Amino acid sequence: MLAGAVLAMAAQDVAPWLFAAGALAFTAMQLQQRYEGDNFTIQRLRRIMLLSDVLLIAVAALMFADKGNPFGLEHLTWVNYVHNNWVVLLLIAAVLQLYTVMRIDSELKKEKTNA
Repeated sequence: MLAGAVLAMAAQDVAPWLFAAGALAFTAMQLQQRYEGDNFTIQRLRRIMLLSDVLLIAVAALMFADKGNPFGLEHLTWVNYVHNNWVVLLLIAAVLQLYTVMRIDSELKKEKTNA
């Protein structure tokens, strides 16, 4: 994903493909992780993490849309609502991932010491 995001800044045509492959692999990896406990906080954090995975896939879709105007929008509308807005979604997804990873780790340690 990092290579795809960096190459997108350099306007390389392969960037959306790299990012999409990374986002799909990352999402698949996180979907395979399970939490079988009953801690509501960890369950909520897992749902937030899955939301950020969906956002990463949306980033890949916006990167593909950024290469042209596939929606047939007027140029000004396309520039305002689509062009390079994948960066904002990427930032939101990254912040959510960072938050959930830190909080889940903290909650699992707390759960382990209480058991």
